[in-house]
Amino acid sequence: MRLARLMKVFITRRIPPEGRAALAQATDCEVEQWDSDEPIPSKELERHVVGAHGLLCLLSDRVDKGILDAAGANLKVISTLSVGVDHLALDEIKKRGIRVGYTPDVLTDATAELAVSLLLTTCRRLPEAMEEVKNGGWTSWKPLWMCGYGLTQSTVGIVGLGRIGQAIAQRLKPFGVQRFLYTGRQPKPQEAAELQAEFVPIAQLAAESDFVVVACSLTAATKGLCNRDFFQKMKKTAVFVNISRGDVVNQDDLYQALASGQIAAAGLDVTTPEPLPTNHPLLTLKNCVILPHIGSATYRTRNTMSLLAANNLLAGLRGEPMPSELKL
Repeated sequence: MRLARLMKVFITRRIPPEGRAALAQATDCEVEQWDSDEPIPSKELERHVVGAHGLLCLLSDRVDKGILDAAGANLKVISTLSVGVDHLALDEIKKRGIRVGYTPDVLTDATAELAVSLLLTTCRRLPEAMEEVKNGGWTSWKPLWMCGYGLTQSTVGIVGLGRIGQAIAQRLKPFGVQRFLYTGRQPKPQEAAELQAEFVPIAQLAAESDFVVVACSLTAATKGLCNRDFFQKMKKTAVFVNISRGDVVNQDDLYQALASGQIAAAGLDVTTPEPLPTNHPLLTLKNCVILPHIGSATYRTRNTMSLLAANNLLAGLRGEPMPSELKL
C-alpha cells in the first residue's frame, strides 16, 4: 500500500516551545523551520516556501503576491502568530482560496497590561527620573521637580474600543478616571455600557482627552490617522500612547508636536519601521518613551499564541474548523 505523502509546513522563525511541539507531533506533516530569532530575508522565504502546504509566519513577515507565487498551488493555509494581519496580502490570499488563521483574544490581557504600564511610565516621567538618579541630577526634594500627570479625575480617550481597548479601559477605571471617550467605525453601546464610555468624533476625542490611547487595527482608514491636525487639537498637557501599529501615527508630525510642546508626552510600543533606527529624531526627546513592540511579551501569552497558531495551521491543513480563523 502506498503511504500518504506528508504535507510540507514552513515556519518562518523559532517559535515558543508549545507550538513547536504541537507541529513536531503531527505525523501527517513534514516541518521545516528558519532556525533563527531574527526575521527570514524575503529571498530566503521565497526559496523555502516553494511547494509548502502550510505557512506559519509572524507579523514581521510580509506575505505578498511574490511569496504566494513562489509557494505555488499547494499552499492551503497561512497561520500568523499575531492578531494583526496587515502584513498579509489578504485580497490575493482570498483570490487563491487560502485559509488564514490568527491569534486574537489570547494576547488581550498582556497587551492591555503593557498599555497601562506604558501610560504610567510616560505620564509620570519614569525614564527621566531614573536617569536623574544615575547622572547626579537628584540633589534634593523639590516641589515641582519631575512632576507629571495623574489619572485621577482625568478624561481618557481610546481610539478603537475592541477587545484590547476595552481591557485597557477596565484596567484604568480603578485609577479614578472620571470619563472615558472612544471613537471607531461605529458606536459599541453594549461594550461601552460597563465603562460608561461615550462615543464621540475623533476631533472631539483629541480635544477633550487628558490621555489618548490608540488601540485600533491598521486599515486604509486608520493609516496616518494621528497626524498634525490630530495633535494640534490635543491639550498641551495631554499624553499620547500607541500600542496598535506604527503606521497609524505620522511620526514626523508626532515629533513636531512633542518637540514644540504641542502635547506633553508620548509612549509608543509600535513604530515605523521596526526596529526604529537608533538615530531617529524621536529617540532624542525626553518626553517620548519608546518600547520594542513587547505588548504580548509574557512567557504564558507567547506560548499560548504559538500553540494557537500551530493548531490553526494543522486544522486548516486537515480541512477542519480552525480555533481562530480569519474569515475572508
